[in-house]
Amino acid sequence: MTKNKSKYEIFRERVKIILYGTNTVLGRMFDLVLLGLILLSVLLVMLDTVESISYKYHSYLLICEWIITIFFTIEYLLRVISIQKPIKYIFSFYGIIDLLAILPMYLSIFFPATSVLTMIRVLRFLRLFKILHIPQISHQSFQLKEALEASKEKILVFIYFVSISAVIIGAMMYVVEGKESGFTSIPVGIYWAIVTLTTVGYGDISPATPLGQFLASLVMIMGYGIIAVPTGIVTAEFAKSSLRNNSVSTKKTCKKCNSQVHFDSAKYCYECGTELPNN
Repeated sequence: MTKNKSKYEIFRERVKIILYGTNTVLGRMFDLVLLGLILLSVLLVMLDTVESISYKYHSYLLICEWIITIFFTIEYLLRVISIQKPIKYIFSFYGIIDLLAILPMYLSIFFPATSVLTMIRVLRFLRLFKILHIPQISHQSFQLKEALEASKEKILVFIYFVSISAVIIGAMMYVVEGKESGFTSIPVGIYWAIVTLTTVGYGDISPATPLGQFLASLVMIMGYGIIAVPTGIVTAEFAKSSLRNNSVSTKKTCKKCNSQVHFDSAKYCYECGTELPNN
């Protein structure tokens, strides 16, 4: 004979359905309210940086921000206590984002300037893809994630060589141009090299000698190639991912969570891991 569930266990189950049950009515409603509060919070922080608005309504904006922060704090704690393995959520991508979304306001008690960092809450909008459950969007996001994971080693090697190039170019410009042209140190030269390679070009430092201008021209031309390389790497991996996977099938519906985001060749549900029907 099974034991009757305690009130605490019943409470945990109900909270879990609301917080994690994106396929339930209550869960979907909660997520939509949550997204609305995130949007409002980001808007409040932005308005508070406008001097004319902040001068008149700073106190009201701050009160609203604290109310939203307390709501997010309660939500975070409920997410932790409502699942069987809290550590898994705490150290997950969404768990870290949820924690970072509330920390800046509490830190602002001691360091007022950190309140602006609450803008990181905008990352919580990534949950929108989970809420919508649109197969095409989920399919494309899965392919992009797969492409980025497959190309990360190549990109890291590329960044490594670009960093070395920036150091060498920065040192050369320091020697060629010197302090007279604004290259007061090698770090300043490296800063100029990075800015020029990325084709940003702030214009605060520029070479004056013919040799320096020649080197700068070469660096600018290199910059266009540098932009193309990582884009090409990710695009190639994305194309490979598209070839590896068939189109999203809406025929394979999970019996447990009703998810339809599956490839034709999938044997298990991507959401809950339940075995999928063959047809």
